[in-house]
Amino acid sequence: MIQCVIRDWQGKEAGEASLNLKVAKDSSAAGLVHRAVVRQLANARQGTASSLTRAEVRGGGRKPYKQKGTGRARQGSIRTPLRPGGGVVFGPKPRSYAVSMNRKERRLALRTALISRAADITVVKGFATALEAPKTREIVAALLRWDIPATDKVLLVLDAPSEVVRLSVRNLEKVKLIAADQLNMFDLLNAKRLVLSEEALAKIQEVYGDD
Repeated sequence: MIQCVIRDWQGKEAGEASLNLKVAKDSSAAGLVHRAVVRQLANARQGTASSLTRAEVRGGGRKPYKQKGTGRARQGSIRTPLRPGGGVVFGPKPRSYAVSMNRKERRLALRTALISRAADITVVKGFATALEAPKTREIVAALLRWDIPATDKVLLVLDAPSEVVRLSVRNLEKVKLIAADQLNMFDLLNAKRLVLSEEALAKIQEVYGDD
């Protein structure tokens, strides 16, 4: 269990909240989290790279010159891998990079990664409730009020992000917005600071606290 200080939109403390999630043992946590990150990155690979073998390269059906008498090394095709424009030896072909991992392991790794970022979590009460129109500068000002530098990568987690918030943060290169039920390993570990709304914290407890 971790305790998080809740701040209001102006940056003042507005209470405390707890997050109680089951995490992996210390002896296996690092390995579990690493496997989960490798799985996510591997599954994101398209695996569409393809090269032509000597059988697939166009041309080369005729012997370039006679076998003997030229003083040169014997050649049967101009599409040999030894010549420019020839086929590729052991080149890439379309394949799947998918890595399997049990659902319980994935969820345990996700909870472990989230709890490990406890010191970097900022919980906000009433996130952007007074924002009636998209205003990027309001989000930037709010981050500064929560002691988050503009140079830090920020993962913004909301329960149900409104269109106003989406439009307000889409031009911020260092800020990524996701829903509370769409947490993933890479985003949790890649961001330097995590900003959660109070509703998102409750949603995370509801979705990931059942194991």
